[in-house]
Amino acid sequence: MIDFSKIRECSMKMQPFRWAEISDLYSKADCAALSKTYPHDHFRTVEAYGGEKDYRYDARSLIPMGEQTISHAESLSPYWYQLAQDLLSAEYRIAMSSITGIDLTSLPMEAHVYHYGPGALLGPHRDLPEKIVTHVFYFNDKWHPMDGGCLAILNSSDAKDVAALVNPTIGNSATFVRSDTSWHEVTRVSELATQSRRSVTVTFYQPGSISSMWPPGVDMELHDYQG
Repeated sequence: MIDFSKIRECSMKMQPFRWAEISDLYSKADCAALSKTYPHDHFRTVEAYGGEKDYRYDARSLIPMGEQTISHAESLSPYWYQLAQDLLSAEYRIAMSSITGIDLTSLPMEAHVYHYGPGALLGPHRDLPEKIVTHVFYFNDKWHPMDGGCLAILNSSDAKDVAALVNPTIGNSATFVRSDTSWHEVTRVSELATQSRRSVTVTFYQPGSISSMWPPGVDMELHDYQG
């Protein structure tokens, strides 16, 4: 389903850190099917304010940390099951290794599905040091940047210091290499947005890392996302 050549043939920008926008990842038919059957099951609400960063969103596991399995596979459409299979493939890891110049072929990886509803956000931050490479896929069939929900590539920790904005429309994606300067955020979704901002985040980690989203042995209260 994923056109891996689009990843392999893309070049990373070097400023303000190493990142790239990768587009046209699926056929038109697959775009329509992925958008129409976007998951709404097995989500948890994640939110905090006043700390290092403000954040609020709903998240679902797609691929558990370091595993070759698909979370709640029985609830996924055939299109989403195939997308998850593509993310688990050696070809995806090879393509991501090619664009980043980092050997990702054997590193632990996890993937999450997100809904950012009205008012949701992820404030300016650098990822945790154990995160090496992040790849964010987008699944809104249409989206206006005035509704927020964009990935902001920042020159600094200041949310106003924007180097680039990535619109979350389906077929589009963004990847970046974690560094001490890799400041970014998801801009606050407008209260007037008619659809949630929809994305999948794939993260490659240092060996031995533990998922902060789904800590082992911790039971989470899950729900169907409405919206």
